[in-house]
Amino acid sequence: MIGNHMPRQCGIATFTTHLSDSIGVAFPEVDCFVLAMNDVVHRHVYPSRVRFEIAEGDLASYHRAADFLNVNTVDVVCLQHEYGIFGGPAGSHIIALLRDLRMPVVTTLHTILAEPNAAQRAVMDELFGLSERVVVMSERGVDLLRSVHQVPDGKIDLIPHGIPFLPDGRSSKQRIGVEGKRVLLTFGLLSPDKGIEYAIDALPQILEQQPNTVYIVLGVTHPHVKDQHGEAYRLMLQNRARRLGVGSSVIFYDRFVSQDELNDFLSAADIYVTPYLKAEQITSGTLAYAVGSGKAVISTPYWYATELLEEERGVLVPWRDSAAIASAAIELLGDDEKRGAICRRAAAYGRDMTWPAVALEYGQSFERARVGQEQRMRTVFHAKTLASRPVELPALVLDHLRHMTDGTGLLQHAAFTVPRLEDGYCLDDNARGLAVMALAEEAGTGDRELIRSLGSRYLAFVRYAWNPEIGRFRNFMSFRRSWQEESGSEDSHGRALWALGTVVGRSAGPGRRSLSGDLFHAALPVLSEFTSPRAWAFALLGLEEYLRAFQGDSRVEAVRELLAERLLDLFNRTSEPDWPWFEDSLTYCSARIAQALLVSGARMGRGDLVEVSLRALEWLSDVQRSAGGDFAPVGSDGFYVKGGPRARFDQQPVEASAMVSACLAAGQVTGDSKWSVYARQAFDWFLGQNELQEPLYDASTGGCRDGLHEDRVNENQGAESTLSFLLALLEMRAADRIVGANAKAHPLTATVVANGDTTRIPRSRDMAASASQETS
Repeated sequence: MIGNHMPRQCGIATFTTHLSDSIGVAFPEVDCFVLAMNDVVHRHVYPSRVRFEIAEGDLASYHRAADFLNVNTVDVVCLQHEYGIFGGPAGSHIIALLRDLRMPVVTTLHTILAEPNAAQRAVMDELFGLSERVVVMSERGVDLLRSVHQVPDGKIDLIPHGIPFLPDGRSSKQRIGVEGKRVLLTFGLLSPDKGIEYAIDALPQILEQQPNTVYIVLGVTHPHVKDQHGEAYRLMLQNRARRLGVGSSVIFYDRFVSQDELNDFLSAADIYVTPYLKAEQITSGTLAYAVGSGKAVISTPYWYATELLEEERGVLVPWRDSAAIASAAIELLGDDEKRGAICRRAAAYGRDMTWPAVALEYGQSFERARVGQEQRMRTVFHAKTLASRPVELPALVLDHLRHMTDGTGLLQHAAFTVPRLEDGYCLDDNARGLAVMALAEEAGTGDRELIRSLGSRYLAFVRYAWNPEIGRFRNFMSFRRSWQEESGSEDSHGRALWALGTVVGRSAGPGRRSLSGDLFHAALPVLSEFTSPRAWAFALLGLEEYLRAFQGDSRVEAVRELLAERLLDLFNRTSEPDWPWFEDSLTYCSARIAQALLVSGARMGRGDLVEVSLRALEWLSDVQRSAGGDFAPVGSDGFYVKGGPRARFDQQPVEASAMVSACLAAGQVTGDSKWSVYARQAFDWFLGQNELQEPLYDASTGGCRDGLHEDRVNENQGAESTLSFLLALLEMRAADRIVGANAKAHPLTATVVANGDTTRIPRSRDMAASASQETS
């Protein structure tokens, strides 16, 4: 089984634990063990049933898990699927694991969306293709699989959520200290979508008629909610109860209770209340426990409740309606006969929901999966060679970046690995750092708290760099925190816009997104005055990132069209048959110019822009290649002026990073696999596939050396170099994620013909601006 496992505190962990335990009892001859998902922040001491731990954000860990299952002659894998527990956008990392397996997969779905976005749909469609059987817990789930994902009926097993046996209710009330009371109960992980405030609001009216009533709220705050918002929701509920004068009738148990303790609370309850706020909830372990245990239930009409409580097995009340909750509770508490009838109907329905019964149904599903795969795939497994497996990428290590960052921001330069304080800070590097943190946050990899902390630090620097009096950003700041100029370069302004657009388009933090959006719009007007092609390019990349979130913003789209036309005009005026480029020289960050025009043209549906950028990038990839075929960027010691010699050294990390980005973008727009080969060659330059065969990436620090000289590597690990590597790494990891849409079922490209050539253009806005940073 693959899923969360206790002592991790969440519903999936509880489900996986109980199901695996029940299968072990129902089928004693079966060796049932668990591969547990670990989130980034929390580590757990697991029981012996857990034999392998998968790091949520580490793609390589998923491949190792697949190898572990394959070599241990596992007959069937049962996957507990929930988007939020796996790494990658829409939980896409799990697909990499499933693709490597040679045994059948039975997938239990804990969430099914009626309107998945492009990434979610792509993940689910591939998940269903890789699963021999799909288990859902409700008829509504079956309907959604048919209508949304076209899963055939013969592949679906409807198995209810398991429930425990309950002890006698009277002794339970005594054990938890509510003997003689009428008990309303809500349990589960607390989060703002649970609507508990509406049940508390109903208490004054309930207590007028049933003064001997207590409302128990049982459970800890959801770990992810607590990480982001602390105990704000619980404190709000407690303050609400005090303000309404019902504090003496509300009991909060801020604990993740054991199964025996939970059984006592459930047994003691007279009425179970689920005032949830989201209609789309397709399953609920807490509601299943309550109904299956023969409890009278009052619930809002979310999908699972509507199905479970039909035929008068409970009472449905309107959304956010405290008066209706109060009326239903008063009626049930005052009418023992009606409440008893509901309890009996619920208990009868729950006979087939006990964990032993559910385990037997899973056993039948596993056997159907095993037989089905044997009939469908009578092939012998062969271990995958290096050529057939994705090349592993280094782990994301932020140690050096953290050491280069102080309370002000990211320092520019380093002497070896030690920050050079005398060189101070610059907007360029803090903007790069901000973009990298936004990508890391979206990828769900690495230390989340560190990523949020560094991202906020860099955004604060970018904000402080803004000079509202002239509408420009400053660039250089001394270590004493004094600005060295009133206005920085056009390029630094463009990089800042790129970073801010990336935060708007990708960050999950509403505060960071709002601040970035304000700065982004404030910095737009001056772009029309700029003359630097690189500033135009950086800004275009930022515009495309922004438009991921706000497609249709006419002001931003107008600026994009203006800058894209300027780059096209530059190319038309400068290029020649043997020099298809935008300028008369190749200097720094050249690939960014081609990339910016490419992604803008693709988004705009402009085949002429796409054609020009691809032609220029193809030429650039040929120029930047050594005699041995390795990536070799144009050196900064003279660059490459048209008609002159091409400088071989010093080769800079920022050039390799730009080439990775541009080639990944080209691959995404065209679908041509050669571009992913070019991108990998450029990335391998960091790892030692270069003219000196020396690595620039330092795995011991997570930093990157500053360049390649003719006779040696520059051992200093400055901010620009390290960020260039990290950006390329995150983009390569994004390209490896399995979020690509099923081209047959969900085509994401259209065809544009320009000047006689045919070009594929992304149809969905989720295909995104910078393929280097895209995840679908």
